[in-house]
Amino acid sequence: MLDSTEYRIPSLRHKVSPEEWQARIDLAACYRLVDLYQMSDLIANHVSVRVPGEDAFLINAYGLLYEEITASSLMKVDYDGNILLKPEFPGQDYGVNRAGFVIHSAIHKARHDLACVAHTHTWAGMAVSTLECGLLPNTQTSMRFAKVSYHDFNGVVLDLSEQERLVRDLGDNNAMILRNHGLLTVGTTIPEAFNALHRLELSCRTQIAAMSCNSPMIQVPPDIVEKTYMNYQPHVRRPFGLLDWPALLRKLDRIDPSYRD
Repeated sequence: MLDSTEYRIPSLRHKVSPEEWQARIDLAACYRLVDLYQMSDLIANHVSVRVPGEDAFLINAYGLLYEEITASSLMKVDYDGNILLKPEFPGQDYGVNRAGFVIHSAIHKARHDLACVAHTHTWAGMAVSTLECGLLPNTQTSMRFAKVSYHDFNGVVLDLSEQERLVRDLGDNNAMILRNHGLLTVGTTIPEAFNALHRLELSCRTQIAAMSCNSPMIQVPPDIVEKTYMNYQPHVRRPFGLLDWPALLRKLDRIDPSYRD
């Protein structure tokens, strides 16, 4: 649990709109949840959300652990990389990770239908990203991602020229495996993107566990895979994250509500 008395970041609540403040709370909660469910990588990786009504997004400061992130610690950045609102970090001058800016600004700029982008370097996600077979539709959960997108590795994502290819490879999908790299999910809301990330991570962990047993795996017929995949599509069910997000926030509030600061 973060002791906020040791590292207190001044509140930005009265410097932003009510809509942006709510987005900040939800994004900070998402970071805490990514850490809680063991999907964080020290200060690396990123989750971002579009600022309501603006051509800008919120993203983590490069230097904070996910367990430290609060609503007021998030950086506000435009699509050109200009920091529009920077928190006051005691004794530090944090910025925005270059790779995080390149990846997230590309998607936010091109896909105005999306609000949130999440990217991780988990052991399971990275392991599956190295397999020629990619993600296998061998469980009900993984069949949700039977048509997951793939993006080939071209080095650390630091060059803006990579942005067009990232957007192209993602297409209309809500999940993409960055080969030899990690996982990426998107959503029209933060709860939707987190739900996809959690399930994609679970699919990867399950696949690695099954493959590690060195025993033949049951192959599900393609028509059943397709049917199951279609059952997960937006037009056949309520939006993902709608029910579980309030419960997840209650869980965080019981553990440590400082993400709301």
